[in-house]
Amino acid sequence: MSRIEAPRDELTGNLLDRLRSGLPAEAVLTDPDVTASYAHDMASFCDAGAPAAVVLPRTVEQVQHVMRTATELRVPVVPQGARTGLSGAANATDGCIVLSLTKMDRILEISPVDRIAVVEPGVINAVLSRAVGEHGLYYPPDPSSWEMCTIGGNIGTASGGLCCVKYGVTAEYVLGLDVVLADGRLMSTGRRTAKGVAGYDLTRLFVGSEGSLGIVVRAVLGLRPRPPQQLVLAAEFASTEAACDAVCRIMERGHAPSLLELMDHTTVKAVNDLAHMGLPESTQALLLAAFDTPDPAADLAAVGTLCEAAGATQVVPADDAAESELLLQARRLSLTALEAVKGTTMIDDVCVPRSRLGELFEGIGSIAAKFRLTIGVCAHAGDGNTHPTVCFDAADPDESRRARESFDEIMSLGLELGGTITGEHGVGVLKKEWLARELGPVGVEMQRAVKAVFDPLGILNPGKLF
Repeated sequence: MSRIEAPRDELTGNLLDRLRSGLPAEAVLTDPDVTASYAHDMASFCDAGAPAAVVLPRTVEQVQHVMRTATELRVPVVPQGARTGLSGAANATDGCIVLSLTKMDRILEISPVDRIAVVEPGVINAVLSRAVGEHGLYYPPDPSSWEMCTIGGNIGTASGGLCCVKYGVTAEYVLGLDVVLADGRLMSTGRRTAKGVAGYDLTRLFVGSEGSLGIVVRAVLGLRPRPPQQLVLAAEFASTEAACDAVCRIMERGHAPSLLELMDHTTVKAVNDLAHMGLPESTQALLLAAFDTPDPAADLAAVGTLCEAAGATQVVPADDAAESELLLQARRLSLTALEAVKGTTMIDDVCVPRSRLGELFEGIGSIAAKFRLTIGVCAHAGDGNTHPTVCFDAADPDESRRARESFDEIMSLGLELGGTITGEHGVGVLKKEWLARELGPVGVEMQRAVKAVFDPLGILNPGKLF
């Protein structure tokens, strides 16, 4: 990565002095080599600017100080978690304050009676999951980066994960928030009770807002009782069409799998090439289903029958947790395997109605042929959320151009099929144009009006969403 030089002018000097007046010295980073490492998340094709400073607060009061300073000096602020996002939502703008919340990483409370956890935004998803597990509880949202990503980042982008088909996304588990507004005021939203309908649901408004409305400094999260250990089934198909038909049959019959994942031939081959898992070369699609019910073996047997009726060439149910984990390894290795194909990947996040899933897979195959590119698709098939992954050589300008154009055509196809441009990755910089297309002019106008109420100066994560 090329060195990004932070601007050093009178305004920046004044900004740094003001920040340091209310923060520990170690909380304000200004070395250009260090601040450059905070300039962007993991998205491709998203510009990033040079921050004037990176601030790592440890308290709510320190966040308030940063926002009061930013408001007084009219300096943009870009909130960040672990920067594992894939839309450019955490990318810096020139002269901004990058507000990294990773040091606010305390689990403040776990209540088995109320089935809630109260956490700071920098808590790692996997750390929270393990901590509540010790109390016999379960925090379901499980993004693929759960060992690295933070709860604050999950809230900012309304993250999903493998278990969404049964348990839903992050938004379903955020009961209340403490938010520092653009001018430094602290606001509490939501509740810690099992029910509550007092006033507008501002909590949901902040979930998925990508730090454009305020800075989340505390979250009350709903928990569930820990389910039984899940068992997994793998079903091989001679076509993605048949595999998508199986998905429709499973959901139509009322089954509630804890996981229902689909990998196309390109992805299966990439995983085979990387890990030598011995999957048959004839496999055009691999469907993974899991159940964490009291009798998962019976549920897997019923789903296996449906897969065979849809044309599965082989159905392999696991006998225990260890075998289940082995079956899931192929899905967990998908992104790493696809990255090895060309060295660079661009990951889309198109979600369509389950009934249109087969059409989306077919259309992506045509797009891959049109642009002469390798595009592997893995999907949270149970909720119609696909991750088409464009593999390309970033050093080849023509191939990079074709990668970006194919990405746009996939999003266009998703909208044509009645879907949405993002199911869990967010909009950020990458999909701004497409958000406007999905919402329409009136929808964009209303969204901007909401933004103006919370951030009248436009200093919170400017240039994102719209």
